[in-house]
Order: sequence, then structure tokens, then C-alpha cells
Amino acid sequence: MQNLTIVPVQGKKMLRQFINFPLDLYRDCDKWVPSFEDDEYKSLGDDNPSLAFCERELFLAMRGKRIVGRVAAIINNAANKKWNENTVRFGWIDFVEDFEVAKALIDTVVEWGKARGAQKIKGPLGFTDMDREGLLVDGFENESPFTVIYNFPYYGEYLERMGFSKDADWTQRFIEFADELPPMMKYADLVEGRFGVRIYRAKTLKQMARRGREMFDVLNAAFSGLYEYSKLTDDQIDGYVKQYVPVLNKDMVAFVVNEQDQLVAFTVTMPHISSGVRKARGRIFPFGWMHILPQLNPRRNHIAEGLLIGVLPEYQAKGAALLMLKYLHENYIKLGIKRLLLNPQLEDNHKVQTLFGDYNPQPYQRRRSYAKEI
Repeated sequence: MQNLTIVPVQGKKMLRQFINFPLDLYRDCDKWVPSFEDDEYKSLGDDNPSLAFCERELFLAMRGKRIVGRVAAIINNAANKKWNENTVRFGWIDFVEDFEVAKALIDTVVEWGKARGAQKIKGPLGFTDMDREGLLVDGFENESPFTVIYNFPYYGEYLERMGFSKDADWTQRFIEFADELPPMMKYADLVEGRFGVRIYRAKTLKQMARRGREMFDVLNAAFSGLYEYSKLTDDQIDGYVKQYVPVLNKDMVAFVVNEQDQLVAFTVTMPHISSGVRKARGRIFPFGWMHILPQLNPRRNHIAEGLLIGVLPEYQAKGAALLMLKYLHENYIKLGIKRLLLNPQLEDNHKVQTLFGDYNPQPYQRRRSYAKEI
């Protein structure tokens, strides 16, 4: 067996190899879904706005000329300051079924982090909560939504063998939509009258962009106390709005505003496009769109994915979520959508865990952030 080496990523060719490594590793796995290639270049390149408060280094594991693993080492200085810790994160981690490779990658992140004062290592985590995070530990038999991590079962086994333990878990569930609204929806009109909130119906891309900008402000307020969250900057928000808002289906996004026309809650869903993204190998151009476009039509694709949900703390007990669910359910009936895969939700976030109780959510997948002292 050839000697194992860990090398830092330098230049465009190595960055391309880093991004494309999982395409080879998971080529025979029909549950894994690649990230969009363009998004990976934006996240891992030098123009990522997160680098204003994050440090990062990318590494490849090599046996001879063969790539056998990859990992990103990240220090989020804003999160460390907020949570009063000295932590190095590992993300974008993938490796062949070889413990030596996995350990060498983690050891490299540890040494890189210790050289910068880190006393703990956590992951998989990205630069921010908008990146893929959490190792899959349950639900390997299910196809992952395209926005989350899928990995082989041996990943977690190797991390635990190295002394890592659970730091946080996200549950991912699904709910089924009947052709009629559940009884609880009869209270929606009462919520509007009592608390002065209503659904805002965006009609143009300009209106969507305006609410999209506000949406991330709500996210910052709603997520502030959640696990390892660090506030999104204006530059990050501008980038996300420009990147994602134009592709959203207004009938699958719900905005709730108050009497002052201020956004107080939102939820973003979209068609489940994982199989199309996998066939396209994460590339929209030149021909990947041919696999993805048919799945964007909810009349042909009866499964949706929940991407984000946020409610301002002062409105979390005022029925804003009920209005959003009613709006989406009514639209889903018209569109023919029967199932929604919820976004990953922290298991100890009891407010969001109970939010969909009347729909009887069922388990789908579970993800975990691991940690250990270094």
C-alpha cells in the first residue's frame, strides 16, 4: 500500500479535485446527492463573505496520485467569540473506507486548529448555518434532500473510534398532506384578528427580493440562541438573496407580516429535486438542467423539501406558524404535493419540534455534530 500524505489545496486544479472527489466516492450510491458545483466554488473560494470573520484551509488525502479523502478546517471567530470558546470546525469531510485516512484528516485539522489556539474540535460544520452540517447517523436507507449531508455509516463509526462524542443532533422528519385542511386551521382567522398578523402574498420578483432580505433578518433573530449560530452579515445576506430568491416558487414560500407590514415569520419550501441533481452530478450547465427542470414542476413532483423556517421570538406564541402552514397546505392541495420533508431541526429546540404536531411528523433522518477536546 502506498504511503498516505495530507496536502493543502492550492490553486484552481486542486480546488476542483476537492469539490469533485465525492462524485467518485459515491458514484454507486443512489441515496447521496451532490452539492451544486457553483455553490461549492462560492463557498470554498476566496470570495466567500464568511472569510471576513472565518479562517479556513482545505486538505486532500493522497495515496500516491489517488485522492482518498478531503476535509475543510474552519475557525469561525464570530461564533467562538459569541459562545466563548476556542473551537476549530471540520467540514466537507469525505473519505474512503479506511480508518488511517479518516484519522489523518482529523489529525491535520486538529494540528491546524491548535496552531491557532483551538482547544476543541467540532463537526461536521460549515462557515455558517447556511452550509451543510451534521453527519448522517440514522436513515441511511432514505434519499437525502439536496441541501443536507449524506455519508456512509462508517464515517460516524470512525469518529467515535477517535474519541468523538455527540455534541448536538438534528432530527429530520416528513409530514403527509391530505386533500383537506386539518381542524386546527379553523383558528387561523382568529389569529389574524387577535394578533394583527397576515400572510403576505408576493407577486413580483422585486417583492420576493424585498421580503427575502427581511427573511434573513428574521433568521438572525430567531436563530440567535441556537447551537453554534453566528449572525449572518449584510454581505452574506445580499449574496444569499441574489443567489436563491430568483429560483423560489412563490406558492411554496410563506411570509407573515404584522400591522406595520414588517416581516415576522417565514418558511421556504421547494420541490424535492435530489434525483435530478444527482443525475446532473451537481452541474446545471451545460446539460444538467435537463434532469433538474422537470422536478421543479410540483405537478409532476409530489414531494417538497422544507429549506428554512423562522419566527421572531415575540411572535412564536401568536399563531404565525399556523398561518404559514394553512397557506402552504392550501397551495399544496392545488399543486398536488402530498409530502413535505422538513428541514433538519435541533432535537432540543422544543418549539420547532412541536410546531408540526397536528400533522403527526414521522422520522426520516438524523444528523449529528461531534466534538472532542484537543
